[in-house]
Parts: sequence; C-alpha cells; structure tokens
Amino acid sequence: MAKDKSQFVCRECGAGFAKWQGQCDGCGSWNTLEELRAAAVSRRGQTPVALAPSGRAVRLSDVQASESPRIPTGSEEFDRVLGGGLVPGGVVLIGGDPGIGKSTLLLQALVGLSRSVNTLYVSGEESVAQVALRARRLGLDESSLTVLAEIQLEEILAQLMAQKPAIVVLDSIQTLFSDALTAAPGSVSQVRECASRLTRWAKEHDCTVILVGHVTKEGTLAGPRVLEHIVDTVLYFEGDSHAAYRVIRAIKNRFGTVNEIGVFAMTDRGLKAVSNPSALFLSPGHLSAKGEGPIAGSCVLVTQEGTRPLLVEIQALVDTAHVPNPRRLSVGLEPQRLAMLLAVLHRHAGIACFDQDVFVNAVGGVRIAEPAADLAVMLAIVSSMKNRALPRGLVAFGEVGLAGEIRPAPRGQERLKEAAKLGFSRALVPAANAPKKAFEGMEVVSVSRLDEALEFLRQ
Repeated sequence: MAKDKSQFVCRECGAGFAKWQGQCDGCGSWNTLEELRAAAVSRRGQTPVALAPSGRAVRLSDVQASESPRIPTGSEEFDRVLGGGLVPGGVVLIGGDPGIGKSTLLLQALVGLSRSVNTLYVSGEESVAQVALRARRLGLDESSLTVLAEIQLEEILAQLMAQKPAIVVLDSIQTLFSDALTAAPGSVSQVRECASRLTRWAKEHDCTVILVGHVTKEGTLAGPRVLEHIVDTVLYFEGDSHAAYRVIRAIKNRFGTVNEIGVFAMTDRGLKAVSNPSALFLSPGHLSAKGEGPIAGSCVLVTQEGTRPLLVEIQALVDTAHVPNPRRLSVGLEPQRLAMLLAVLHRHAGIACFDQDVFVNAVGGVRIAEPAADLAVMLAIVSSMKNRALPRGLVAFGEVGLAGEIRPAPRGQERLKEAAKLGFSRALVPAANAPKKAFEGMEVVSVSRLDEALEFLRQ
C-alpha cells in the first residue's frame, strides 16, 4: 500500500493547505483546518474515482441530449423546491436543525414513491424498528418500502447493486464511513469520500440519491463546503423547530430555480403542504376588510422567492435608547442593510434615529435577502416612529438606493397580481414597475424617490 498523503482542509470553505495553520487563507476562519489523509491506493486496491463517468472529448453540438422525465414526489411544495420533481441520476443534499422534519419529509415522500418505483431508505441513525415505529405513528403505509440500517459505504453500495433502486435516501451522510480511509465517521475525509462515491454511483446507474446532512450551530452544513459543490441540489430547512410550519429553500439547483421555497405545516401526521403561504405570514388585521386594521409599525411586503411571489408582514419597533449605543436588531433581514437604510432615511428624509433603538422583524420566521424589501422596511420604521398606522390594504416593494431613489424590483407584475388576489387595494411601487394597465380593484401608486413615498403616507 502506498504511503498516505496528508492535506489540511478547512471545514468551513473547503480550501486545502499543505500544512496546518491557525487561520484559513480562504475564508479567514480560525482553527477550522482538519487533517485529510488520502491514500494513493486503498486497502482494496482501488484508485480514487471521479464524480462522473470518464469519456472522450466531443463537440457540444454533437451531443444528443434530452430532458429526463421528472419523478413527482406526491407533495406539490416539495416538487416546487426541486424544480418539478426528482431527476434520475440527480443527487440532492438536504440539511436543517435537529428535529425540524428532514427525516419525516423524506420518509413520507419515499413511502408514496415506493408504490410506483423501487425505493430504498438507508438509515445510519435509527434501527429498522425505529423507522417502522415512526412510519406507523405518521399513519403511513410502509408495506412497499425497503429499509436498510447500515453505515459502511461498501456494504451500502453492494446492497444498491443487488436491489437497483430508482430512488435511495441516506440518513445521514455524516454517519457513513468507508474502509478505504482510517478516519472516523463524520470527519472531513469520510464525508467527502462517501459523497463522491455515492455521486459516482448515482450518475452511472441513473439513480436518484438524497443525502441528509447535519448542520453546525451557525446553521450551515457540517463538513467542508466542497460537499455542496459535489451534489446537484442543496435544500435547507428554515424556521424554528418549535413553530407549526417549516420552510424549505433551494440554495443550489442544477435542474431548477434557486431560492425557491416550499412551505409545510407540522401536524401529528407529519408535514402537510401549505397551499396559500402568503396568508400564513400575515396577521388577520391585514387580511380582513373589516374590523381591526393594521397597527403602527407594520407594513406588508410583496417579496419574490424563486418563481413564487409571497406576501410577508414587516414589523418595526422604534423606541428611545437608554444606552449610549442604540441597538439595531433585525430578524429575517440583513442587519448591515438596516444600518444603511437608517442612514438614507436621515439624509434624504430628515428622520433621525441616532438616539433610538430600532428593531425589525419579518413575521413568521421567513428570511428575506432581496433588496426589494427596503421600501417596506423604511415605511414600517417611519410608521412606528410616528406611531401612525399605514393605510389599510397597502402593500409595498422596491429597492432604496443611497441617493434616495427607488429602484425597480424584478417581476413587479406578478407581485401586484398576488397582492390583488389576496384582496389588497393599494400598492406603493417603484416608477419603473408601474403597470401599463390598471389593476381591477387596486390603486397602484408609483414613486421614484423616498420623499415621494413618505409624502404619500401624509395624505
């Protein structure tokens, strides 16, 4: 057996180094380098394998390629996140906090798929009896589902060769180990080796492989980031494990749209798809045409998550600071962007918050990363500071620039249609997103600068 070559890999970004050092030059993290021993020839005489079958170079125009038919999972929300269903030969990595519902969702999907295709559920964390008890507790018909409790990679590959399933779930990738390496299960070298060989097997046998990954305390997938580069699709569970609903977001998808989300409600019978997620993130005061209206410090945002427009309530609380350094806290929004918006509000609208604590929250635990939330956040802040509620039935979206201009947001027409469908009667939008034709039952007000938007609220 050839001598092992030692390399040090950062578990945060996957950067490799010839020797250990305290700080990673790739991402700047401290004490994140782990030793990776890669044998030139393993104990069984195998050489390292590539992620895809090898072949000769060809012209791209000569390749006869066709779209593979998708395999629907039976859950509309799960199919939406995947881009229409599972792709034969695709590798999906799904991560999330413990207890948030990863195994429950996959067990539900696999039981439904097992009625039409050959499936296999490989459990490295539970015994076969425990999986059966969980399936019966969820009321699932597990008669056609095959379960394997194994953590040795070579044995798992042998079972795959014997059963030849169309879809296989491995829960989880951190529990697997290969005889080719001496490292412990869950280490950087074992995770990368097992994921690479499973990906190679999926491509060669046209089998869909779904990997469950652990997450760190920061919420990112455990192990090197190279694991995310190996697979075709990366899905994250978002939301609090104690809440009644779950959000799945596509971070990477070679076969569909990224940042697509699926919304599920956690019940005693497992995860159920939510058909109208916009109503889930809005308070009754915004959805009701009568009765109690919206309160001060609240504004409804029409955000775009992948191909889906979504209405989210943005709440702000502005209060007098009792410490020398006022606090700036945002939940579900970028904290750095909040500080920038407060500076723009002071410079171009004359509203100062330097002696005020400012708290901003996206209701429901949804995370919003797009800059089109700027206008709604600023309107909620002004509403809280003035202690004056915004007009009933108002929605807003638009990016605010450093010069105080309101920049357009993508897919503005789709956002307005979603708001009109839920009964909102007013919309404050950038001038570039103003519709050419009037929306029935909705007044659309277009603004080009921040002071124009605040002037509209004074009317």
